[in-house]
Amino acid sequence: MSYTRQPAVAGTFYPAHSRRLREMVQDFLAASKSKESPITPKAIIAPHAGYIYSGLIAGAAYAQVAALRGQITRVLLLGPAHTLYLQGLAASSAAYFATPLGDVAVDQEAIAQILPLPQVRVLDAAHGREHGLEVHLPFLQLTLGSDFKLVPLVVGDADAAEVAEALEPLWGGPETLIVISSDLSHFLDYGAAKVKDAATAVAIQQLNPAALGENSACGRVPIGGLLHAARQRGLRTHLLDLRNSGDTAGPKDRVVGYGAWVVGTES
Repeated sequence: MSYTRQPAVAGTFYPAHSRRLREMVQDFLAASKSKESPITPKAIIAPHAGYIYSGLIAGAAYAQVAALRGQITRVLLLGPAHTLYLQGLAASSAAYFATPLGDVAVDQEAIAQILPLPQVRVLDAAHGREHGLEVHLPFLQLTLGSDFKLVPLVVGDADAAEVAEALEPLWGGPETLIVISSDLSHFLDYGAAKVKDAATAVAIQQLNPAALGENSACGRVPIGGLLHAARQRGLRTHLLDLRNSGDTAGPKDRVVGYGAWVVGTES
């Protein structure tokens, strides 16, 4: 029997009221329209903190995606596990993921294609309270509309090659967008965070997952998987925004870093 995965962090990470949520995301997107990229997105990397902290940075990535409305019919959404330990990658058995803006259909046929991989399994407990994927859904709904299906994957104890292997069967063509959910450094002071996040940005720019340190990003493994696959396909990355919570809505003595990138081919 199918079920709908209900929002876990509406009202905390982002507004639970649909009108307020819509207005907030639209404001983030509008603020980033001037940040043009020479890259046509095959993938984006964007943060997953509360919207007051990282929404502007996420908006920079999704402003690039808006031009693909009507083209994208499948979104692979990967992010790190925050609520429980798991090995490999966790898919969901849900038919829909709900937000205050409505339901997003899950592409169970696509999930079935990767379940034979030993590192992929269905584990609904990994999704139940997980915010790292959920916070991206309103951005996807407002940029792509309702004509796409979601492949949600929570990444636990895995390596970049295992993530890349899971991406391969679903890579597709221009109808498929890959979204990697990740914040950057955690709880350093403002100056130290800027240095560390700049080094992470260089690693991403160089498509070099081996240069991502253990504490460089909570989504280091899914980022690494994307970079591994992107390098094999001769893709490029473009940095859109790089800030931290000290720049947006928090103190500077203990910050979290955020970055937005587009990965793809030259326009």
